[in-house]
Amino acid sequence: MQPIKSVCVYCGSSPRTELIYQKAAFELGKSLAQAGIQLVYGGGQLGLMGLVADGVMDNGGRAVGFITRNLEHVEGGHDHLSELHVVDSMHTRKLKMSESADAFVILPGGFGTLDELFEILTWRQLEMHDKPIIIANINGYWDPLKALIHNVVEYRFARPMDEKLLIFVMTIDEIIPLLQQLPEPQVDVTSQYV
Repeated sequence: MQPIKSVCVYCGSSPRTELIYQKAAFELGKSLAQAGIQLVYGGGQLGLMGLVADGVMDNGGRAVGFITRNLEHVEGGHDHLSELHVVDSMHTRKLKMSESADAFVILPGGFGTLDELFEILTWRQLEMHDKPIIIANINGYWDPLKALIHNVVEYRFARPMDEKLLIFVMTIDEIIPLLQQLPEPQVDVTSQYV
């Protein structure tokens, strides 16, 4: 039985990104759908966020979005999801997304993606969850992040073992086989912690 049933994807909503990142987002959505893994994400229709959801929905998968009231008015929620939940704040949005997923995949993105990544990484470091965090380093986009994390560890602001809390992959094709090999998480993020 497949332990990872639901994956939270963090990624950018900018509609101005290069084609290589757009293709990767759609391919990730398609591969999640084909593997029978539910997508959980920020609920938007723009940029990589919209494309990963399109990849899921166009291939018969299940996509669940969480979006704030403000972002729904500014950017618009995706019209064709299995479920779209409109929530009161970014804090609630991020908590609901993290509670609804068995693992996290980070595609290229901007400051919001970094915020989501570092929060879920910090929660993992603090042992508030043990869900895998996979960085899709498409076209070397996250190379500076990898170097920064190494720097944090080298200067002893984090332990050497903390560097292993993130799994970097270079292609979308690596993600599903990796998810299928990982053990089922035993510690879940819940509102009692945050």
